[in-house]
Amino acid sequence: MTAPTAFRQQLLSTIPRLRRYARSLVFDPSTADDLVQTALERALAHWHQFDQRRDILVWVISIAHNAHMDDRRRRSHLVNVEPQELQDGPDAQRSTHADPGLRMDLLAALARLPIEQREPLLLVTLEQLSYAECAELLRIPVGTVMSRVSRGRAALRAFLDGHAPSTPGTRSIRRVI
Repeated sequence: MTAPTAFRQQLLSTIPRLRRYARSLVFDPSTADDLVQTALERALAHWHQFDQRRDILVWVISIAHNAHMDDRRRRSHLVNVEPQELQDGPDAQRSTHADPGLRMDLLAALARLPIEQREPLLLVTLEQLSYAECAELLRIPVGTVMSRVSRGRAALRAFLDGHAPSTPGTRSIRRVI
């Protein structure tokens, strides 16, 4: 059975914010596009499970989050990339922002955050989800979301000021061979 037209239109309206979230989560445009595609395919395949009382954006981002976590588990044996290597990526030179250096610093600082802090921080600040919506999406308590967002913001400030964060729970990415 095909998804109803109204559902497909609602789903289409989520794509810009879904893409923005995916790009800020994985830092690679083609990987982000793959994640968006996967989320949209899963949403269409399971449209009948969508509860109309929920916000479709939260539902689709939740699907994208789960797909991302599935992919992380599958790729856990691969080599991690150092945050400074992300600055040299093809997207780093294509900034239309007034200060490309600041954009690169912010991307590098975000990449240095543990995923446990980066995900809620992006959902609350970039996607403007409430703490409750973020908690529902990530399946963690609201207090944990608030704490992780707070620690993530503090760590970002420290990274951008040129200091290592003093907050517990932040760590640098290590190369695994």
